[in-house]
Amino acid sequence: MFIVDKGGRLGNFGSRRTHMRGRASLATSIALLAIATAPAFGANPEGAEVRASLRAEIEALKSRLAALEARLEASESVTTAAPVTAATPIEPAQPSTTALAPVAPNARPDTEIEIYGYAQIDAIQDFGRMHPGWEDSLRPTRIPTVDGRYGGDGKYIASVRQSRLGIQATRPIGNRDLHVKLEADLYGVGADEGKTTLHLRHAYGQYGQWLAGQTNSLFMDGDVFPNTIDYWGPNGMAYLRTAQIRWTPLSGPNSFSVAIEDTGDDIDTGRFGREFPAFGAAAEGHDDWPDLTAQFRMDRDWGHFQAAGILRKVGFDTAGTVDNAPKGDDIGWGLNLSTNLRFGGKDRLILSVLGGKGIASYMNDGGNDLIPDDSAPGRIPDAVAMPLWAAVLYYDHWWNNRWSSSAGYSFTQVDNSNNQNADAFKKGEYASVNLLHYPTDSLLVGAEFLWGRRTDNGGASGTDSRLQVSVKYDFSSKD
Repeated sequence: MFIVDKGGRLGNFGSRRTHMRGRASLATSIALLAIATAPAFGANPEGAEVRASLRAEIEALKSRLAALEARLEASESVTTAAPVTAATPIEPAQPSTTALAPVAPNARPDTEIEIYGYAQIDAIQDFGRMHPGWEDSLRPTRIPTVDGRYGGDGKYIASVRQSRLGIQATRPIGNRDLHVKLEADLYGVGADEGKTTLHLRHAYGQYGQWLAGQTNSLFMDGDVFPNTIDYWGPNGMAYLRTAQIRWTPLSGPNSFSVAIEDTGDDIDTGRFGREFPAFGAAAEGHDDWPDLTAQFRMDRDWGHFQAAGILRKVGFDTAGTVDNAPKGDDIGWGLNLSTNLRFGGKDRLILSVLGGKGIASYMNDGGNDLIPDDSAPGRIPDAVAMPLWAAVLYYDHWWNNRWSSSAGYSFTQVDNSNNQNADAFKKGEYASVNLLHYPTDSLLVGAEFLWGRRTDNGGASGTDSRLQVSVKYDFSSKD
């Protein structure tokens, strides 16, 4: 209304200037004509007819000037008749073509795009040794329990694999937003283990109550990850990004979601693989159904509480045999309870406990989902989902706006089967403490001391400790 009204007033002012210019031109013409004709025809008898004709023309011009003045007065009375108020808006019949077009009050750009990320270097002095493919982080399952397995103690590592780049976009469709996110870092895993290469973290879209793509599993709580600089972090938390289709019927301070998620089995063939090498080489995970996950979360001023569960079918079969035997399956399940408790400013206590069977694939580090097992010698082995439980306890403390520390402990433990080998993973422990400095919001410099231990099924154990110094430049933060 205001923009249109301004356009209307600008149009009236323009018309007024046009009328004034017209009146001045006619008056000037009449005056000049009278001055020019007076000396020329005043004493000339033959000019009587010419003088009469000119007088007639002057009279016509005067009439035209009077008409223009009347129109101008009418226009001015409309313009100044009443002030423009919210109650009596003026809508011009012909808005000025130079006025701004009206803008809808809720208008937004079609697509909002944000690019974010950071470059980070980690300088690590390892006082023990780790598996060469995982030496850029401390994972208890990758600590050797045999001295010298990966060489002598002590190694320096420098890595930029934590560096990250992401893009997210929001586009309004109807009365909802479509949100899309793509994010990757350089920490190669799987076939790219140990490489500095592109590693996809997130690739999903969300519209209303529905999400589809790869992102955090509902079984995990991303807020359990403490303010540390080690890439892998505490081993005793559920931590998996996986492909899924998610429905969130309840959102807000209390939220509830369910999802079907991609599945995969981590199988330990145990003594059967040792006694029958062909079986050990050919046995593989077999998944009939997607994993079903659910999550309930409460967000409050004091922090949050989350309860998550999972139900899955884990199994194995043997490639290239009749009916793919031996084969078998079992039901896996898990319950994960986690919380953050806030204490003055940005301090927080982080706590999570979880347990279940056949859920090792969802853990940040540790164990196998299942093992071929039997209850009597000579029986064809069947699948048994392996019991597992874990916990995380950390405290993040801010000394002031530019200095922080984080310290805590975590573990994962497996209830081993008698059919597992002596070197099968049984328990992993992880602890760390750090001091981090933020000279600006876009820069982090910090040092962290880490310790880890692995214990095997047979009782052998190994430890590792290291000092990590990191520098991170975050281009998505603003000072």
